[in-house]
Amino acid sequence: MSHSLAARYRTAFVTGASTGLGLAFAEMLLAEGVEVWGTTRDPKRLPARARFHAVALELGDGAAAEEIFLEAEHAAGSFDLVVNNAGFGAFGAFAHTEFAVWEEQLRVMLVNTARLSHAALRGMLARNRGALVNVSSIAGEFAMPYQAIYNTTKAGLSALNESLMYEVKGTGVIVIDLRPGDYRTDFEGSVRYPAQTGAPAATASRMARARAVFEGMMRSGPAPAHAAATLRRALQRGRSGTVRTGRFFQAVLAPFLARFGPLKLKRTIQEKYFGL
Repeated sequence: MSHSLAARYRTAFVTGASTGLGLAFAEMLLAEGVEVWGTTRDPKRLPARARFHAVALELGDGAAAEEIFLEAEHAAGSFDLVVNNAGFGAFGAFAHTEFAVWEEQLRVMLVNTARLSHAALRGMLARNRGALVNVSSIAGEFAMPYQAIYNTTKAGLSALNESLMYEVKGTGVIVIDLRPGDYRTDFEGSVRYPAQTGAPAATASRMARARAVFEGMMRSGPAPAHAAATLRRALQRGRSGTVRTGRFFQAVLAPFLARFGPLKLKRTIQEKYFGL
């Protein structure tokens, strides 16, 4: 199918729209003729464009974020499409990082994203139409070392998406679990590296090796427009489902291994890949 997405999705709400995948999603939707409300913590980072509405939103405050979403939805009339993309990374040894760091990541990326999903889905089901896209990650299937809670939040989002697919079946609403691999974005630059308390030298050495591999993966990944094109095709299909996107190994080969290979083999490959 080659018809414009605007034939089905008149309005869209995209979180984290100032950079990376969120920006690519917003630009793709605008090119398709969709009117977009895009969020960022600092609206000055978003240039003025036709049919684009910059929304200041801090996902750390769930109640405030929901209120801002509902205000934007009222201004738009309704949202036919909601893309929950915003988030951040935190790299560190689980036991040697203050738990407040992990707690914040859980709150922002899982609890508050679920809260926005809840608000969006209520409106969509009442209208019996719409698409909810929660951007999880292949990291939910292939956990990355020293990013334990990032992996946890993404696996949790995938579980939420899977549950919601059952709940919207038979309605005019679809749920898409979008699982990107590594993309060439500025995500690497936004990753937090909290202080490590009491970490032994051996742990620091392992972390350094894993960090070098992780940063190399981010720098060598496909451009964000590739993920936007994948999302476009998924939205054109108009049905719920899990959509993996990224380089061939991450989007095709690795999931095949995860499905049919023994878990021990998967862990061995991960350990060798990250130099552990």
